[in-house]
Amino acid sequence: MRRVVAVVAVLALALTAFVAVGLAIQGTTSDEPRARPTPSPTTPPPASITAAPDGALTDFYSQRIDWQPCETDDNHDCGFLTVPVDYTEPQGETIELALLRVPARGARVGSLVVNPGGPGARGTSYAAAGGRVFRQPLLDGFDIVGFDPRGVGGSAPVDCLSDAELDDYLSGDPTPDTAAERAAYRASVLSFGEKCVAGSGPVVGHVTTAEAARDMDVLRSALGEEQLTYFGASYGTKLGATYAELFPDRVGRFVLDGAVDVSLDPRALALEQAAGFETALRAYVQNCLDSTDNCFLGDTVDEGLATITGLLDEIEDDPLPAGDRELTVGNAFYGIITPLYNRDYWFLLSTALSSALEGQGSALMDLADAYASRNPDGSYADNTIEANYSINCLDDPTSVPFAQVPSLFAEFEEASPTFGRIFAWGMTGCRGIDVTSSEEPLDIRAEGAAPILVLGTSRDPATPLVWAQALAAQLDSGVLVERDGDGHTAYNSDNACIDAIVEDYLLEGTVPDDGTTC
Repeated sequence: MRRVVAVVAVLALALTAFVAVGLAIQGTTSDEPRARPTPSPTTPPPASITAAPDGALTDFYSQRIDWQPCETDDNHDCGFLTVPVDYTEPQGETIELALLRVPARGARVGSLVVNPGGPGARGTSYAAAGGRVFRQPLLDGFDIVGFDPRGVGGSAPVDCLSDAELDDYLSGDPTPDTAAERAAYRASVLSFGEKCVAGSGPVVGHVTTAEAARDMDVLRSALGEEQLTYFGASYGTKLGATYAELFPDRVGRFVLDGAVDVSLDPRALALEQAAGFETALRAYVQNCLDSTDNCFLGDTVDEGLATITGLLDEIEDDPLPAGDRELTVGNAFYGIITPLYNRDYWFLLSTALSSALEGQGSALMDLADAYASRNPDGSYADNTIEANYSINCLDDPTSVPFAQVPSLFAEFEEASPTFGRIFAWGMTGCRGIDVTSSEEPLDIRAEGAAPILVLGTSRDPATPLVWAQALAAQLDSGVLVERDGDGHTAYNSDNACIDAIVEDYLLEGTVPDDGTTC
């Protein structure tokens, strides 16, 4: 029973962009902003830039960032931004957001604020890895500015579990079968939220997407920008769309890549994402069949999927050795979905599955660890898992009672025969949260905003193409561009058409035709 710990991060953490997956696999390290006193304002920019939406926020909007070379890489600049914990009480407690800037290498156009998704992924790491994430034209023209959203990384991080508890959480059986397993699963779900509240302080009640979007407008002012230029990937598209709804007149050039359909309820979101991962897994198996005369998974796509399902069933009954640990079915699930985010990593999945079929779990465990930002020494590089839970459940605490989960199996297994039950059990995730948001739900339309570029990929596992199509239609000024391909997100994915569209739009303001396909 010690292994039956809820895997409730399945749904939304899968919205994390490849910075939390591909870069972790490559061993990329991030720049840690060092602790500094709150900077004093310097000569302010024009009032048109720093005008606060509420007079009580004037001091926050008047800030200037004290950029200093980062301790780990003096080619990058680090700094902090002070924001209120609660925007409804701006004279109350404050927190500092960690920032990282990669200065433009050429003729500077302005600042490009970036977010990698999650929720819970670090924007500072995303910016620091800009040389891999963004192509040369954007690196030349923009200061790439990343921030850790409130509750994440270096920005008043929420804290819920010890490293050992997080290990157990991620190794838990995502489809408990027996009464004892389900009782343990239920207990773990209900306790997670309590531990977040106990370990995090008041910020845990103020980590909504809307509050992070309000923080972005304070950041825009501190950067001295009349309008915000923004690149958001995966969940970062929800953050960007939320900003556009709250501050439509401040929207400059926005790219929302790997878009989330912000109109969906959690059940529909989970069903469509389950189908997305199934589609990606089928594409992976088909590639195995096409690239070799003897695919190790079988002779057809269905045989290959059956092989993978059978492996998961065997691991559930008998975990595999993985160094000084053991690979459980929970770990194996994360290990399988991780390389689906990027077609370039499919060879890693083949290596890991081949090894697991021979009784060794280390390779799959390495992929699972990359997904969760787990270091080889057992520590975690960030609080992505805990922040993901806190942000999502504060945005929408909707969840399914444990006893009702079996009633969901049929529709979820229809969407994804391989992963359906895992996603169905994930619907219970927020039953332990008892914190209420101070933000009202938004009907996101962003009326009056400048053209917003929305990107979707045909076989994206985490954010299906239909989500990009839906978000572009919902936004008053949404412009849809579709990429025919595999993997998560569209830009810088070996598609020259997409790259040219994004770069021409951000650098020159050239808006493509709505519905363009690359």
